[in-house]
Amino acid sequence: MPKIATLKELYVDELKDLWSANDQMAKALPKILPQAQNQKLIDMLQGSQKGIAKHTELLKALIQKHDNEVKKEHCKGMEGLVQEAIKHTIDEAPEDGPVLDAAIIAQYQRMTHYGITGFGTVMAFAQALKLGDDAKKLEAAVKDMYTNDELMTELAESAVNVSAASQS
Repeated sequence: MPKIATLKELYVDELKDLWSANDQMAKALPKILPQAQNQKLIDMLQGSQKGIAKHTELLKALIQKHDNEVKKEHCKGMEGLVQEAIKHTIDEAPEDGPVLDAAIIAQYQRMTHYGITGFGTVMAFAQALKLGDDAKKLEAAVKDMYTNDELMTELAESAVNVSAASQS
């Protein structure tokens, strides 16, 4: 790939990176999901899979709108986060129960925060480039991710972490 020279090229490159990040998270969640014990956590993880798919379609549409080559760029950042998530929730996971659920929430939120940051960045690029429609769609995606993250935090603080702490 030639060197990036403009904000528009950087914008499209970041969209491609986020597509890869989303795909990696989407592949990790079905491996992590069976480990979850708390029903609300299970429901939230299942729901987030639909959100990731929706956001991935948005990314593909935006890439297609601005670039002749609709392909993703491998995201090494999410690759590391996914490896850590698998390690802490499957390979070296705590025993079943609330401590494992707490680990799942922690790893899910790490991956989600990466997405929030990435989508927020491309939203800011779209605004600077005066791509109002793109910015509006990306802003909606960021709001979706924030909402899901807040719900996950609420579940952790009100139930999962409390149960996990009582096992100490």
